[in-house]
Order: sequence, then C-alpha cells, then structure tokens
Amino acid sequence: MKKIYLYAIALLMSSVAFTSCNDDNDQLTDSRITYYVVLEMQGDDFVVVPKGSVYEDAGCKATLAGEDASSRLVVNNEVDVNTVGLYEVTYSAVNDDGFAISESRQVLVYDPEAKVDLSGEYTTDMEKSVYLNNGKTFADRAEYYGNTSSVDGIKFEEFLPGIFEVNEMFGGWYWQIRGYGEGYAMTAMVAVDDDGNLTLLDSLTPSWGDGLDYIEDATVDLETGTISYSLSYAEQIFMAIVLNKK
Repeated sequence: MKKIYLYAIALLMSSVAFTSCNDDNDQLTDSRITYYVVLEMQGDDFVVVPKGSVYEDAGCKATLAGEDASSRLVVNNEVDVNTVGLYEVTYSAVNDDGFAISESRQVLVYDPEAKVDLSGEYTTDMEKSVYLNNGKTFADRAEYYGNTSSVDGIKFEEFLPGIFEVNEMFGGWYWQIRGYGEGYAMTAMVAVDDDGNLTLLDSLTPSWGDGLDYIEDATVDLETGTISYSLSYAEQIFMAIVLNKK
C-alpha cells in the first residue's frame, strides 16, 4: 500500500513539473470576462389591444455591467392596430464580444365589434375529413386503426369577441383516431371575421412542443356552424378537416 501511495505522489509531482515548464514558443490562452447585456422588459408579456385604437409599447430597459445600454437596444415592432392578429414585439442587443440576447412580448389585436360566435362543441365529419397524404377519409383510417369510429369533444371557447381558443385542430387524428391521447391534440387560438373567414393566430401540440405550419381555405358556414379548413404540420402532414357543431 505504501509503495502505491509513493508512486502516486511521484506521478503527480512529475505531472505538475511537466505542465508548469512551458516552452518559450507556447502561447497562453486569452482569458477574460465578458459582460452580457441585461434586458428588462417593461409592462406585460401579453397585451390585448382593441382594433383601431393606439398601441403604446411599454418598452424595455437595457443595461451592461450596471450601466445604461439603451443605445444597443434594437426594437422590432410591427403591430398593426387596424388588422386583427397576434403580433410579437422583440427587443434585442449585442455585447462587445458579439453575444446576443433578446426578449419579446405578444400583442393581440381584436375586434370588439366581432359578431360571429363559434363557441361550443364540435364533432369531426369522418366522411368529409381527409388525410391528404394518402387521400383516405378519416372514416377509412379510423376503421383501420380501430380505436374509435367517431371524434367528438372538440371545443371552441371565446377568449375575446371574434377570438377563440380551440382544444384540437387535428380533428382528433392523433388524440382519438390514432389513440395517442389528448396531449397530442393541436391546441390553437383562431380569429373569425363577420364573413366567416377563419385565421390561425397561434398553435401548439403539448406533447411535441410545436405548432401548425399554416391553415388555408378556412371558412365557417354561418348558417350551419360547420367549420372547414386545410392544414399543414411539420411540412409533411396535410389534412382537410370538416367540423360539425353539435
């Protein structure tokens, strides 16, 4: 045991001696501290603005090593108060070493006079909804997978006039037809105008952490309450969805 201990000490000493004797041509690494810009966004992360009103951004404070760094702050604000939509205001700054940092807030512009109400529960029209990748209807695929023959429990809840939160935009494809569970439903926020045109504002699948690429040809039949749209997900899944109000 003593021999092993002495050998270990000798090895350690030789290692120290080796690393501390640098050749004249060796270069020391450049070691220094970099200070990041600190951003402190003022106001709320999420702001609601009525259409046609004035939006005054609360701004963002920037400091560097405790000093004011407002001159480094770059603001991207494309909020259009005349158009219903979900906008993002971003604040960014770069320090002397090129390290960037950013913060953002969401601004929702809505129409207080919007009249169309989509609130309620919907079922998927299994014969008219199509999985476009292979052209099969949801009824065909539901029979193939055997988990369910129908999809219900799809809900639209009013958040603001003309703005609705949706618990499933996939028409129950992964949630019920494939049987993955509700965590694989595509939640969303949508807007509808008085002509029945539907617009996607935001979306998210909780279990996958991403949203839809887009929806298109999205309309609401104002007499029957039927909602139809086509969607793209992950740039490789395409569906045409038809929802019937219960």
